[in-house]
Amino acid sequence: MSKTLIPFATDDMSALARSLVRQLEERERPPGHVEMLNLLARARGFRSFQALRASQMAERQLSQPPADVAVDYVLVRRLLRYFDQQGRLRTWPGKHSHRRPCLWMTWMALPPRTAMSEREVDGHIREVASLGDHVLLRREMVDAGWLMRTPDGREYRRVELRPEPLAMALREQLGRRSA
Repeated sequence: MSKTLIPFATDDMSALARSLVRQLEERERPPGHVEMLNLLARARGFRSFQALRASQMAERQLSQPPADVAVDYVLVRRLLRYFDQQGRLRTWPGKHSHRRPCLWMTWMALPPRTAMSEREVDGHIREVASLGDHVLLRREMVDAGWLMRTPDGREYRRVELRPEPLAMALREQLGRRSA
């Protein structure tokens, strides 16, 4: 089994050192290997080493060029009816196959690599959706695994993914419509 190398860099060495010192002072004994990985990851702003690794893997996947995939532009034209002239989602699709591309538009509005409160997530959703049910959209993104939240629901983070080609085509058409 080959190991995947996880690059580790920081913009602020001083902040990293302060964070590590603070975390080590809270401990009664020296950390083990896995505990040290988690300390380093938390010093970089991640919840755990697993979260750091997942972010690195997602970044690698996103940097790879997408395969040439045919886009159904007839479906894109149908999906446009769910959006108003400003590109805001105005109705939630009844067809499940139409929901996913529309949800991508909401996901793209969330800031990447940013911890947000529930109120902040709802604010971003309201900016791009006028259907009046921001909770539905937030829950759909969490259920799809596109938005992670802490168990207590205090912090949300967008999971970095490559949007589907259909979603990118829809985004392009919405951009043309509102320009």
